[in-house]
Amino acid sequence: MVDQRGVRDHSALAHRTRGGAADADLLDARAMPSRPLLVVDLDPATAAPTAADLEQAVRRARASDRLLVGRTRRQVPPCPETLLNALDLTLVRAPGDRLCATDAAGRPATVAVTDPAAEAEFLRARAAEQPQAALVLRQALVTAGRLPVPQALDLESLAYSTLLGGAGFAGWLAARGPRPAPPRATGDPVLAYREGGLLRITLNRPERRNAHGAELRDALAAALDIAVWDETVREVVLDGNGPCFSSGGDLDEFGAAGDLPTAHLIRTRAGAAPRLHALGGRLTARIHGTCVGAGVELPAFATRVLAAPGTTVRLPELSMGLIPGAGGTVGIPHRIGRGRTLYLALDGRPVPAERALAWGLVDRIEE
Repeated sequence: MVDQRGVRDHSALAHRTRGGAADADLLDARAMPSRPLLVVDLDPATAAPTAADLEQAVRRARASDRLLVGRTRRQVPPCPETLLNALDLTLVRAPGDRLCATDAAGRPATVAVTDPAAEAEFLRARAAEQPQAALVLRQALVTAGRLPVPQALDLESLAYSTLLGGAGFAGWLAARGPRPAPPRATGDPVLAYREGGLLRITLNRPERRNAHGAELRDALAAALDIAVWDETVREVVLDGNGPCFSSGGDLDEFGAAGDLPTAHLIRTRAGAAPRLHALGGRLTARIHGTCVGAGVELPAFATRVLAAPGTTVRLPELSMGLIPGAGGTVGIPHRIGRGRTLYLALDGRPVPAERALAWGLVDRIEE
């Protein structure tokens, strides 16, 4: 059966082709998204679904405009890979600590948690708080996975600019209240040091926790251009001074963009993500501390990501009515898959280095 909160099992998902929650109109009479995320119970309550049931379930899942999050009490989902791939994300039961466990089968479409039912309801509530951002996030992740990286970055930025003009972001700004513009850097916001074929680039605004504001962004792009245009730079190491690699976008600059098309062009043509991608196998990122938003999105483009013990990563943008905007819907899925990237963005809570390592978001934990 289909109830108000989601789909009870995948045979019901197959049979209720009309009138069920997965097929109901996405937009209500005010053009607001209705129930943007549905929870699919993958533990059949009765007899096992037939092959026809599963085939219909896969078709319906692929055609859905809503976020579909599967859940199971088992460590390995009791359904075929085709259905897992058609869902946006599947929560499985963790064999141990929810923060460090991986799913038993190692599938990138799954996330292991101690209580899949409770976690699914948490994600459903998060999506309901910012429904436009949640649905745009899904669209960006699905479409970006089919595009070359430069075009995927353009898509992400266009989606981000759309949400900057939305009610969700406006509400977040209003709740925050006015903020003064951040102070200008008193020194170089980014340090670049070259020794032979090695170029070390260091974020250098520790007093702002290396927040990714306009000054740091421009200085980082200029430093990266050295390596992009000079092939004698054989290795680039990106790190940060101070208590953390980067706390993400400078919140005191949020809402300052007066012209959204211009902001889009700055992100895509003057930002760091295209340059980091262009460096390919030459780039190593060393992260530490609390890495938020751009602080994890940008390092994800590196071939090697080394995390100091105690590092955590977090994508908080959904609570602001936004999606990751520094390349997170592109670089992170290339490392950990679309489902786990969606989980990071929907969940919004810090993930420790151990779990990031298990997923492949970081490659090694070391001092």
